[in-house]
Amino acid sequence: MRITAIRDVVAPIKSAIRNAYIDFSQMTASVVGIAADRGAPGAAGGRPIVGFGFNSNGRYAAQGLLRERFIPRLLAAPPESLLDEKGLIDPAKCWAAMMANEKPGGHGERSVAVGVLDMALWDLRAKAEGVPLWKLLADRYNDGKADPHAWVYAAGGYYYPGKSLKDLRDEMRHYRDLGYRAVKMKIGGSGLADDLARIEAALDVVGEGRFLAVDANGRFDLETALAYAKAIAPFDLCWFEEPVDPLDYLLHAVLAQRYPGALAAGENLFSMQDARNLLRHGGLRADRDVLQFDPALSYGLVEYLRTVEMVEAQGWSRRRLVPHGGHQFALNIAIGLGLGGNESYPLVFKPFGGFADTQRVEEGRIAPHTSPGIGFELKNDLYTVMKIIGEAVLAPDGPRGG
Repeated sequence: MRITAIRDVVAPIKSAIRNAYIDFSQMTASVVGIAADRGAPGAAGGRPIVGFGFNSNGRYAAQGLLRERFIPRLLAAPPESLLDEKGLIDPAKCWAAMMANEKPGGHGERSVAVGVLDMALWDLRAKAEGVPLWKLLADRYNDGKADPHAWVYAAGGYYYPGKSLKDLRDEMRHYRDLGYRAVKMKIGGSGLADDLARIEAALDVVGEGRFLAVDANGRFDLETALAYAKAIAPFDLCWFEEPVDPLDYLLHAVLAQRYPGALAAGENLFSMQDARNLLRHGGLRADRDVLQFDPALSYGLVEYLRTVEMVEAQGWSRRRLVPHGGHQFALNIAIGLGLGGNESYPLVFKPFGGFADTQRVEEGRIAPHTSPGIGFELKNDLYTVMKIIGEAVLAPDGPRGG
């Protein structure tokens, strides 16, 4: 098996919404296609195959890093150095080739670029073997025990101009009508009194605090975080997400001592080492708190597997892992590795948010798809974007990279 070409494009995911920290009016994402010259016998049948990848929302397209460093390294590597004993593309060996000559630390936007390519490589590998990615992961890393479904929650409740409490209730009601039980909303973008009114409006729809999570996107200083924690504690919410800066572990530790409910953190930590520091120094509690590391933003699944191993070595259950991102890649990982669940974006960040058209949420749970790979081809609006790059990467006279 040999990588024959890699192409990337920048796709807009702009939306007139905001959270406590940023608006999404200029948000973009990188999309890549990696073509290989053959699949495994009996799987892709020797035909050329293409793996696809993209980065999660919240981080911009990483085109410069992709084109200047990581795509060229992957294409320059000796083809046999990227294969395993089956003669198939090995994502871990590809990861090592991409990260050659990179210094430790500095886990910023380069983790996004590597994560985009890593996603495509795993899609490619699962297609080569003719199995869904979740099954490949279960067989390799979970004793063959994939979950029959994943718990999912609907993420929304963003701020936008003119949005009323009635609009917020209608949004939450729509999520419930789609089959979700638990929902998440943004806080921190207005004052405490206004946010409490918004929380109460959402609870009017979902009924119980265990069905509502709130997300401050790292906005608060300690004083504000403690004020919010005191105010929302009586609601017994599903979790209080990213109350303070993601890298200020001491603030997390102080808040964890004062807030009895569940905290959620980790979506803006992009390496196993940063995740380990959060568990060592952030005061999080393994019996209730939630870890949201996003495999698409944190160097991909190769690094995420190291993170899962580290989490368990620190005495946590992998069921406390609920990846950020709301995409099919994380859903495959959650089902195949037996994680605690997965985020979902039913109404925003189209076409990248959400799952296959054939998958339905029922009572807050979703069953896996059955086609080879991650399942992008089963999501029509997303595959419309990916099909274009797929055709380009297979063009015989097209450029190999970029």
